[in-house]
Amino acid sequence: MRSRLELAAAILAVVLLGVGAGLLGTRSRPAESEDPRRSTFVTSPQGARALADALIRLRVTVTHLRHRLDTTGVLPAERPRTLLAYLAPSDPLTRLEAEELARRVRSGHDLLLAGDGAALAISCYGLYPRTLGDSVRAGSMTVRAVLTAIPDSATADSAHIDRVRGCVVPVAAADTLLRTSAGPAAIRFATVGGASVILVADGRLFSNRMLRETGAGEFALGLIAGTYPSAVFDEYHHGFGPSGSLAGAVLAWSVRSPWGWAAWQLLLAAVAALAAGAVRFGPARRVIERRRRSPLEHVRALANALAASRGHDIAVALQVRGLRRRLARSGLVPRGSDSAWLADLAGNVRTPRARAAAAALQELTRGPQPAGAVLRAADAVEDVWEELKP
Repeated sequence: MRSRLELAAAILAVVLLGVGAGLLGTRSRPAESEDPRRSTFVTSPQGARALADALIRLRVTVTHLRHRLDTTGVLPAERPRTLLAYLAPSDPLTRLEAEELARRVRSGHDLLLAGDGAALAISCYGLYPRTLGDSVRAGSMTVRAVLTAIPDSATADSAHIDRVRGCVVPVAAADTLLRTSAGPAAIRFATVGGASVILVADGRLFSNRMLRETGAGEFALGLIAGTYPSAVFDEYHHGFGPSGSLAGAVLAWSVRSPWGWAAWQLLLAAVAALAAGAVRFGPARRVIERRRRSPLEHVRALANALAASRGHDIAVALQVRGLRRRLARSGLVPRGSDSAWLADLAGNVRTPRARAAAAALQELTRGPQPAGAVLRAADAVEDVWEELKP
């Protein structure tokens, strides 16, 4: 019981130390950088969770795309008038993806591209998002990038402007949705195939902070709500691919969080305490069975010892007295001589074995006896006890 209490006290002390270390680590640890991904799963100021929640409240069906579009070519359960949106992809779109998106638009599907991560797909419409040296006003908002026409090939190469040459989409009409002094920040194209393409230079217009603090909320929601009954937001390029799992997320959190480190330390301490407590695992192993010796075996051993010291008559008398005490009533002290008691015993026993053993004891108690008499007396005592024991 004491060892268990000590083990419990040790575990409690380790838990308290771990919690204290976690609190101290949280206080001394500098503030973690905010998640910059413009994902509808991210609730940080730079995320876009508020946009998705607001669209759901406005009865727009929101779907999250968690695979590469160019690996399947179609969207799961795609509905008519569905807007596919790429909001400032953290992992920039590739040329193959830009070509696949262009094919989708030419087949009549609507598209929204925003931010520098979608620059290659935006180049299919002859534009690219140009980052400004300073923010400029766009109504009640400020933007840091505008849409600029791609110059000729030589100039684009010297300016390191990436573009996809084989994905040109014919445009029937263009409408500037957001204008600044440095140029348009958002444009809507109507393609020859009947699709609508919305290009936004600055992906911050869809962030949680901008939607809360500026008029970007009205602008962003106005692009989708009331026009599209459903919207699909790309999450694959923000790191939310199909290979993620809860176990992986928990493991990643435990590595980067001080509370996670405290949990790992507590786990190691618990394993060490378990090993120190020598807790047995599994069933007990079988060992050699050791039978407890009977009192008669001890009597026989005593007889052998007395025989070795040539106290044969004493040994026989002691065995008879021991038998007499065992057969007497509890609490009563035997009285009278052993010879008279043996005579009464021989007349009162009923079995032949007991009568023969009693007679042998009577004979062995008369006169000097040899060494073998001790063993004969032990056997006779054992026979009487086996026949008369309660």
